[in-house]
Amino acid sequence: MKLFNNIFNWYFGRRAVPFWTIVLFDLAVCFFGGLFVLWVRYPKLLLLDDWNPLVHSLLVFSALNLIGFKSFHTYSGILRYSQFIDLLRIIYAGSLSFLLAIGFNFCVEHFGWTEHFLPLKDSTIFFMYTGTTALLCASRLVVKLLFESVLVGKTARNALIYGTKAGAISLTNDARNTKPVKFLIKGYIGDEKDRYSERLMGRRIYALNDDLLDIIREKDIRAVLVSPLKQDAFVNNQEFQNLLINAGVKIYIARNASQWKQGTPQPSIGQMREVNIEDLLPREEIQVDMDAVGELLTGRRVLITGSAGSIGSEMVRQIAMYRPSEMMLVDQAETPQHDIRLMMQKEYGHITAHTIVTSICNEGRMDDLFRTFRPEYVFHAAAYKHVPMMEDNPSESIHNNVWGTKVIADLSVKYGVRKFVMISTDKAVNPTNVMGCSKRICEIYVQSLDAAIKQCLVKGHTQFVTTRFGNVLGSNGSVIPLFRKQLAEGGPLTVTHPDIIRFFMLIPEACKLVLEAGTHGKGGEIFVFDMGEPVRIADLARRMIQLSGAQNVEIKYTGLREGEKLYEEVLNENEGTLPSFHKKIRIAQVRQYNYEEVDHDLRLLCQIAERYDDMATVRKMKQIVPEYISKHSRYEALDAEREEAAK
Repeated sequence: MKLFNNIFNWYFGRRAVPFWTIVLFDLAVCFFGGLFVLWVRYPKLLLLDDWNPLVHSLLVFSALNLIGFKSFHTYSGILRYSQFIDLLRIIYAGSLSFLLAIGFNFCVEHFGWTEHFLPLKDSTIFFMYTGTTALLCASRLVVKLLFESVLVGKTARNALIYGTKAGAISLTNDARNTKPVKFLIKGYIGDEKDRYSERLMGRRIYALNDDLLDIIREKDIRAVLVSPLKQDAFVNNQEFQNLLINAGVKIYIARNASQWKQGTPQPSIGQMREVNIEDLLPREEIQVDMDAVGELLTGRRVLITGSAGSIGSEMVRQIAMYRPSEMMLVDQAETPQHDIRLMMQKEYGHITAHTIVTSICNEGRMDDLFRTFRPEYVFHAAAYKHVPMMEDNPSESIHNNVWGTKVIADLSVKYGVRKFVMISTDKAVNPTNVMGCSKRICEIYVQSLDAAIKQCLVKGHTQFVTTRFGNVLGSNGSVIPLFRKQLAEGGPLTVTHPDIIRFFMLIPEACKLVLEAGTHGKGGEIFVFDMGEPVRIADLARRMIQLSGAQNVEIKYTGLREGEKLYEEVLNENEGTLPSFHKKIRIAQVRQYNYEEVDHDLRLLCQIAERYDDMATVRKMKQIVPEYISKHSRYEALDAEREEAAK
């Protein structure tokens, strides 16, 4: 037994044995397989009487097999990875050798070679080659099965595939052929209960019902591969997700699943990745008319502020795909901006891209950039966005968010920009913090400026469009990267309140909607994105803990931060919406403001902010945006002051 184990481990521990060992093995199988067939068909004494001619004939037949092996390269593959094509080669080689053996046997009978060789019936030769071919095929299957069951079984995971159509078949075939073997497919999961007893590729199809947990335990399932064709159904089936996660099963999905069509191209194991928490948040796939976006931006000069941020950098990538003539990318963060420069050089080297490190608040510098570059389209993503930071630094929030937006908006009018698209936030609705209020003031300014242009009160033709949406998954400083970092440190995961909920959207989806809103907007609109169902942050934290497989990681509730509210809104109580060109985009009906009054109030606000008097700055903000009511903040005293004055 020890000797067998040593030989077994020696063979399977090697990357591959020399080809001549396979040839010798196959020749031995042919020799002794032929001898066995003759022993069965002829009396033993006859074989002993004709031993020398028999051996000579078997040696010749083995040599003829060698011709077949050489012709069809039966020894070129690795036995442990044998496939159907390898078995076909053996059959082809056996057929050729059989024909040569018939010819040789004819010569033995008709040329008097019987003294040295044993003449045989054609039927005997047929059984000899049929038997040896079967033995050669069986030997490869045995080696493959031993390898998969003993060695591969130690590293490969037992897996089920969710799906029963073309995508599942392709994944099954690729799982067999991928080296090293990662998954051993044990069956399939189908939605229809009436298909429970059916089989696919020799494996059972299990219904998606309560028995699935028992099947997972019985077959020691460690992974579920989601067919690209079933990915949307899986994302929206949280009960199924919970079953797999609670059972400790790893979930794998296809990269860019939306590109797969039934049968073409074929999904493969190499394109599968382990699921992230972002993949499991229920949402509808967003369809965007990107052709219209391309018609708008192709060959144009485009300026993007905040180009190194989460949203801005994705805007850069998506816009670059439409081959604008030039791009000017502006951000004050040097290192991330350098990363954007390298990305543009590597992936979009055919586009002239200017990466500028400066602040949008620097009016002189921005005027110079607009004058020389003459942008046709401006996408304004630059903003301070962290609620606690802006709550502590309201003057900086005004300088960057409000004054910076005014600078870019005014220069857009001055230098004839066709369209200005501003990215806002749902925190601008019924704001409870400085950051949200600063973005609402930006909305008010650009909307009033657009109206003034249409009323010929301001000379220009720029169209101002605002887009308003909530949190984007994976953005810098968002909750998911924070949870990942805390998990890596062993926890705890910090959540401000057990009931706090937020809307989430993928960064690429949000940017596509921004582009489409910018394409179709006529100016003056505030486009509100349908963010889907809100997500409870505590549930998100629990799901991430389960997905990570971490043990004994706690969730710690830290209390609401200054300016934070339990839920976000996309409209205030006095706002309604109108339908738009896209079912996921609505147009907010908001109060109209007089441009001259807004411009005066905004300049005064910026002057107050220059004194860095936090209370005075926030007091003026509340005058401009009456619905701004502070929560969990020192500025609640100003609300009490306003109520007292109103009495």
